[in-house]
Amino acid sequence: MTSTMPTAEPSPMSGPASVPPFAVIPGNQVDSMLRGRETQVVELVEATYRMHSAGQTVNPPSFFLRFPDRPSSRIIALPASIAGSARVDGVKWISSFPENVTAGIPRASAVLILNDYDTGYPFACLESSIISATRTAASAALAADRLSRGRPRPRRAGFVGAGLIARYIATFLTATGWSFDEIAVHDLSTQSAEGLRGHLDRTSAPGRVSVHDTAEEVIRSSDLLVFATVAPRPYIHDPAWFAHAPVVLHVSLRDLAPQILLASANVVDDVDHCLKAETSPHLTEQLTGSRDFVDGTLADVLDRRLTVPADRPVVFSPFGLGVLDLAVGKFVYDQLADRGELHVVDNFFHDLSRHG
Repeated sequence: MTSTMPTAEPSPMSGPASVPPFAVIPGNQVDSMLRGRETQVVELVEATYRMHSAGQTVNPPSFFLRFPDRPSSRIIALPASIAGSARVDGVKWISSFPENVTAGIPRASAVLILNDYDTGYPFACLESSIISATRTAASAALAADRLSRGRPRPRRAGFVGAGLIARYIATFLTATGWSFDEIAVHDLSTQSAEGLRGHLDRTSAPGRVSVHDTAEEVIRSSDLLVFATVAPRPYIHDPAWFAHAPVVLHVSLRDLAPQILLASANVVDDVDHCLKAETSPHLTEQLTGSRDFVDGTLADVLDRRLTVPADRPVVFSPFGLGVLDLAVGKFVYDQLADRGELHVVDNFFHDLSRHG
């Protein structure tokens, strides 16, 4: 049984610890709290990157659950904690089942659990595929802006991979002031590519949107590139395709061969997190025996400790930090709590006496 509670937001304990109420936040509420707030979410993601860089977060390695009988599928746990004003712990549990797409349902599904900072009790469960896509898109939009400074602002965008993540990134780029003269799209699925083109025609600032048969055509024709595929291993090997020095948002992490990264400036979200799980940066480290090819993190760029060159490709490879999911999820929770729109599960925690 659920009820709507006008105020259920956990806050720093001023008296004896108590068990917080437990709320369930479905996807429609998540979407309503995030839609139209893209600029605010980008600012939140930027602030969280800075907190992470300053040591005000805990972000352990992600844990991968893999299946011998379903090798293309996986479920990932991303535990994290944020101090400061957010004061929240939690974990995202996100699955990636690529075969879902052929059945007409999204590849990824997720939940986010928020835990009270003082007692450890979980106080909310949120539908999190929207949160995950939102924080990914906000990170990409932030990187596109900061990594493009010091060079001509890109006027030609390209999307390799035309699924939900590409759609969210396009939405965030438009909402944060980007417009393009040309947008190129490529996907192994013509239906997906045409679907993204239709979305861009309806929602983006005026510009020509075209679908291309090959990734090479998109890469060579774009100043800002977005890779949002489910590629398990690199399939792009020729650095010459990037000779025009584009800004590359390598969101899917496994599209580019090491020789591409070695010919580029490389920025990651977190070095230790990104150089694992056979990502392109991880493969580059294995090939060279060194991490010297990594120029720094996005936080280094934000805090002006790193300036990327304008005459080389710059590749942003974000592994995806659980602290970003926590920050966005807590933002959603706080908005709903302030509005009195939380759906609280009555008596979720039952046996609360130590001795019965």
